[in-house]
Amino acid sequence: MKLAIISDIHANYEALDAVLKDIETQRVEQILCLGDIVGYGPDPSKCVTAIQALGCPVIRGNHDHDAANDRALDNLNDTARLSLEWTRKQLSQAQRQWLGNLPFSRRVGRFAISHASLDEPEAWHYIRDLADAERALNRQNVPLCFIGHTHQPGFFEQKGGVTHQIRKAGHQLDDDTKVLVNVGSVGQPRDGDMRASYVIFDRVQRTVEFQRVEYEVAKTQERIRGQGLPEELAIRLTYAA
Repeated sequence: MKLAIISDIHANYEALDAVLKDIETQRVEQILCLGDIVGYGPDPSKCVTAIQALGCPVIRGNHDHDAANDRALDNLNDTARLSLEWTRKQLSQAQRQWLGNLPFSRRVGRFAISHASLDEPEAWHYIRDLADAERALNRQNVPLCFIGHTHQPGFFEQKGGVTHQIRKAGHQLDDDTKVLVNVGSVGQPRDGDMRASYVIFDRVQRTVEFQRVEYEVAKTQERIRGQGLPEELAIRLTYAA
């Protein structure tokens, strides 16, 4: 009864392929994808096709949302704007429509999944610190929620009205505690560890374990440069920041 939960692939097919191969060794029941399949990376169409082929529950990330429509991107920084303008041209109309039809959040049994937050999921609120987590957990109507968006894996817990952060690779869940789990990023980690990140959730044992997977970073960087995308997108994969 184990689930693999992935997020923030960001068109990094080398990382996605390595993670999916690792998941095959974990004997999971199902994969869940928390969005941002595209954006930043060099292989958006290939990554969308790979996720579609899984036939798994998928929710929409902010980059998926922006890639699916034609709205102006003036509110984004130059790097994100340029990559999304390029991404829109790489996706087929059917792929863009599929991304645009994905839900913003989803209930899965006793827990929920959202790209950014269950609180106004379409607003893409960042949960970076205890104050952000406390606001989200106060409004979280399920015991457990998995998110991505910040690319920084970790746990936030709320018990007896007190919220705290846990920084470790694994965690046993308590029945009387509300928990918010950021699964990290497959394709663009930002926690100083360049390895792809995802989570294994054992629904019977009530455990959450972070998995880190090495992939060919240099190959993705070569693809980014070959596509003429901003150099920053290649460099940040080395520093995971």
